[in-house]
Amino acid sequence: MNQNQHSDQPSAASLTRRTFIAGGSVGLATTALGSIAAAQQQGRPASDPGQNNLPLLSENPSSNEPPPSDRGDTGPIWYSFNLTHRREEDGGWTRQVTQRELPTSTEIAGVNMRLAAGSFRELHWHTAGEWAMMLYGNARISMLNPDGTVFLDDVSRGDLWFFPAGYPHSIQGLGPDGCEFLLVFDRGDFSEEKTFLLSDWVSHTPPDVIQKNLDLTPQAIALLPKHQRFIFSAATPGPLGPDKASVGGFPALSAASFSFRMLEMEPTFSQTGGNVRIVDSHNFPPSVTIAAALVTLHPGAMRELHWHPTGSEWQFYLSGKGRMTVFVSPGEARTMDFNANDVGFVPTMAGHYIENTGDTDLVFLEILRANRFVDFSLNNWMRHLPPEMVAAHLNISAESIQRIPAEKRVIIA
Repeated sequence: MNQNQHSDQPSAASLTRRTFIAGGSVGLATTALGSIAAAQQQGRPASDPGQNNLPLLSENPSSNEPPPSDRGDTGPIWYSFNLTHRREEDGGWTRQVTQRELPTSTEIAGVNMRLAAGSFRELHWHTAGEWAMMLYGNARISMLNPDGTVFLDDVSRGDLWFFPAGYPHSIQGLGPDGCEFLLVFDRGDFSEEKTFLLSDWVSHTPPDVIQKNLDLTPQAIALLPKHQRFIFSAATPGPLGPDKASVGGFPALSAASFSFRMLEMEPTFSQTGGNVRIVDSHNFPPSVTIAAALVTLHPGAMRELHWHPTGSEWQFYLSGKGRMTVFVSPGEARTMDFNANDVGFVPTMAGHYIENTGDTDLVFLEILRANRFVDFSLNNWMRHLPPEMVAAHLNISAESIQRIPAEKRVIIA
């Protein structure tokens, strides 16, 4: 597909925020002082003349000066990959946001990884299912099925893959500049540091056992890794065809596909305010534990008030600037601001919206630990009840009730 066909798709340059602070300290201080003055004029609580982290305040104005509807303690709903430790390796890096960084997220963890051209995320498997989205560049992926067939594919920006828990696999960066991708795991306590690595296994198995099992010569045994490799540099591979032939050709290849071209699909919902692409087990059958929506909101647009009945929502912001309020029973609500590379979290069943507060498209992922993507729309609910029932609850007239859109809008311009 021509990548210029859809103007609402995130550009490669916008997918990851490279810097945490944009703008000088003078501008930040001016913004902060202006906010304080505005608050005083509106009769809000007293200003904060003491010490402040001005760059952080500028990133989260809705947290520092919340709307009066905020109340109580919802638990944390925001974190950023830019605040995490980045593990640097020869040929790439990785960083993660898990339950340790975002304690409320018990069902989902995320990893952001970069591989140079030729570099491997070495052959491994782990205790959680792995859903992934390519953010930049190109990669070659491999995965072994229990029946001995192998899945091989080349993936590019916007493509997805899903590897079930325990299935061994690898990722290798391709030319010209390797790749960067988001990994989503269906366990909040997952850690990228605790995967089962091929090199780690052979280095912790007696050499005579390795020799008997693999039928290697003593000379070959002496060359095996003595410690885990994790991410390492290698030669950039050639075309995919010869790799497929080398494993035995068509009879040895997986009958099922474990990758999906998300940007090539037509939007599931498309309105004047943006669009939504939903991928779950109904159109990507292997993805039985992760359901996802790629949402694009044009400036001023809003993802409508809604909630998910099947699990908590883990979000990844690819580009733009947004704001979200999460409502948690009984009577607790928290508003936070989000930028590229931030992670958002919504507890199971909690009502929420996401609004584009910037002057460019807001693009983000909604991730559920579920096999189907399901949500309930507040508008849809109100208009599918007897008007007298709604009027009794909200104290509004029948005329006002008729103004509520009757159908699920998904996105409001």
